[in-house]
Amino acid sequence: MDISNITILQNIIDKSKKIVFFGGAGVSTESGLPDFRSVDGLYNQEWKYPPETIISHSFYYKDTKEFYRFYRAKLLPVGIEPNPAHYKLAELEKAGKLLAVVTQNIDGLHQKAGSKNVFELHGSTLRNYCLDCHAFYNETIILESENAPDTLPHCPKCGGLIKPDVVLYEEGLDQDVISGAVNAISQADTLIIGGTSLTVYPAAGLINYFHGDKLVLLNKSVTPQDNMADLVIHEPIGQVLSQIKVN
Repeated sequence: MDISNITILQNIIDKSKKIVFFGGAGVSTESGLPDFRSVDGLYNQEWKYPPETIISHSFYYKDTKEFYRFYRAKLLPVGIEPNPAHYKLAELEKAGKLLAVVTQNIDGLHQKAGSKNVFELHGSTLRNYCLDCHAFYNETIILESENAPDTLPHCPKCGGLIKPDVVLYEEGLDQDVISGAVNAISQADTLIIGGTSLTVYPAAGLINYFHGDKLVLLNKSVTPQDNMADLVIHEPIGQVLSQIKVN
């Protein structure tokens, strides 16, 4: 790893007062969760249907059992813990330097590491709700439903079908979450983008609201925005952020 890049990043962070972090699947791969588009990602694994088909709004209603078979096996972060990237961001927030985390991830690891102001663009696997009475449940009800007679999660209160509070393909993003993320990004003096290919829209388009001083990109592979950044580091994000000292 180029130590000079770490020094530059440290200097940027030291001088920043309103950092916003925008992250994707690459933030959680170091915790053991697969991403979607790498060689070993979900999009390149064998399954009965393509993953992007299974985790769509229409497929959820068309073949709910197959949806949950995939969902339980691949998307629930069972036994997964935050990595150094999550903890360092929480540390920066606690120190008053980080305004918010804007994430495309649905694993809840930022909050588990201690981050408070997190905008989950695509929802969370840790929240689930009844389609009939709208009661909310944690992920345990999804996991335990594998042993139900029909292998589906049903509401203990009314018997209705339970749906994960995640944004499936064909569904729109939550406008309150979008507004919060846009507001944070537009206030930032430094935007750090990490672990994302910046190819998933409309989420990736949110970075256009950044008009601050420094744009930093931390991603193992090249992104469409590399040429716009003040600093680009193509290394695992946890390894990079673990070397940053919070002053």
